[in-house]
Amino acid sequence: MKILAFETSAKAASVALMDETRLLGQSYQNTGLTHSQTLLTMAEDLMKTCGCTARDITAVAVAAGPGSFTGVRIGVAAAKGFAWGSQIPCYGVSTLEAMARSLGVYSGIVCPVMDARRSQVYNALFRMELGKCTRIAPDRAISLADLGAELQNFSEPVFLVGDGSILCYNSLLERVPCLVCPAEHRMHQKADGVALCARDMIARGEAGNAESLAPNYLRLSQAERERLEKEKK
Repeated sequence: MKILAFETSAKAASVALMDETRLLGQSYQNTGLTHSQTLLTMAEDLMKTCGCTARDITAVAVAAGPGSFTGVRIGVAAAKGFAWGSQIPCYGVSTLEAMARSLGVYSGIVCPVMDARRSQVYNALFRMELGKCTRIAPDRAISLADLGAELQNFSEPVFLVGDGSILCYNSLLERVPCLVCPAEHRMHQKADGVALCARDMIARGEAGNAESLAPNYLRLSQAERERLEKEKK
């Protein structure tokens, strides 16, 4: 088994290659170039350096949201196209769960946070026990105030991850002293977490269907919100 995974939900883009037991390689870029410029080139170069071709890939996976509307669309389109071209399963995974898995915390609460603007973050909560990841809150768009009130219920370390980490740490630390802010190189989501989630889905016997895969934005885009507001008038 070889899983090719894409992560394009924020400013950075990454591609990972994983087999049944280990991460074979990962490429990460955070230079400001658009994902449409870099993603497929990164995938091609990664497969080449790992000594395999597209024919060796048995499944493809992608962070399907939430996240940047444009970024998620690019990743999902690339994954679906690769899967259709190779006639292999395609798995869409939660961006937030992939972030929790990628952080690599062994024990504690992992709190993925992505800046959703308008005083909100995209967030979920996971409990890590001896490396096992268990979801304890759904993917959602939540206000910083509501998230802070929820995190006050925890006395154990709460590990932040994602581009909203610094925002949450600075805003909530006084109310939630158990917050732990990651180092810069561990803050941003990476494709290895996407591959880990997909590997678990495969182990559970879940089917990966490119045709039914769609982005999960959690809320409407600004253009859609403006359109609905005009229709109400």
